[in-house]
Amino acid sequence: MPTKSEIAQIVLNAKNGAQDELRRRYLKELADYTHRDILLYCSAYTTPQANGVPSDALSLVTGDTQGFMSSLHGLTNHKLDLIIHSPGGSSEAVEQIVIYLRSKYKHIRAIIPQNAMSAATMLACACDEIIMGKHSAIGPIDPQITFPMQNGSLFTAPAHSILNEFNQAKTEILANPGVAPLWIPKLANWPAGILDICNNTINLSKEKVKNWLTSYMFAGHQNDVNLAQTIANWLGTFSNHLTHGRPIPINEAQAQGLIVSPLEEDQNLQEKVLSVFHSSIVTFEVTNCVKIIENQNGKGTFITVNRK
Repeated sequence: MPTKSEIAQIVLNAKNGAQDELRRRYLKELADYTHRDILLYCSAYTTPQANGVPSDALSLVTGDTQGFMSSLHGLTNHKLDLIIHSPGGSSEAVEQIVIYLRSKYKHIRAIIPQNAMSAATMLACACDEIIMGKHSAIGPIDPQITFPMQNGSLFTAPAHSILNEFNQAKTEILANPGVAPLWIPKLANWPAGILDICNNTINLSKEKVKNWLTSYMFAGHQNDVNLAQTIANWLGTFSNHLTHGRPIPINEAQAQGLIVSPLEEDQNLQEKVLSVFHSSIVTFEVTNCVKIIENQNGKGTFITVNRK
């Protein structure tokens, strides 16, 4: 298996477009090995190239649904390997993507070569099995809320962080009303009903994860509903994790009851998955692409940005 730096050198030594040829070759080799459809969903969010890129271009958003549909159009296998590398994003987008994927595939494996956080963790929980490496991580399902500010810009933050900040403001103001002018300008930027939106979104995320785990990963398992509820509550309770981006490694995910297989169990699978992942990261490094949604036949959607 070539390392990421070796793949980068191959691309740099070759002609323009070599990164796409190499990535697609690795995707095809993976599909030939697993005899399953392959869908790569990969974001540049962990690379320096993501600096200054709008969060929507890097995150799971509703528009990605069209990318999933166009990338999988015409594929006829009933089994899918979904390679995920994403910071998360919209829980509504994930719900729409899950509805589509589960209508098309009887068995789905989520393969996480590095990180599938927040809403991307929710997507993994809608699969029948998760495959993670020793270095891989999922994360808390604390959903992110995006809303317009008074200056017209968009603000995105974890729902729990918004609720915690409001509770901090309330506590400080009750203890010392003189600090109210310090809080008012910030709170005034929040839209009406934001606290209800945060609470409802958190509860919906837990409910969706519970239902997906019950329907797919734990289908037919004894005590499936209770186990699914316990895991959903664990993933969705902020006090269990303390930060929105806290990485949850494979051993902790397994200990909580998720069905997670080590990527290292199958050396051939590991090498082929990491080759796909490394070539995707190299693609971000040498092009303006910041998100890839692509199948094993090279059909896909690519989100690009103009970098200065």
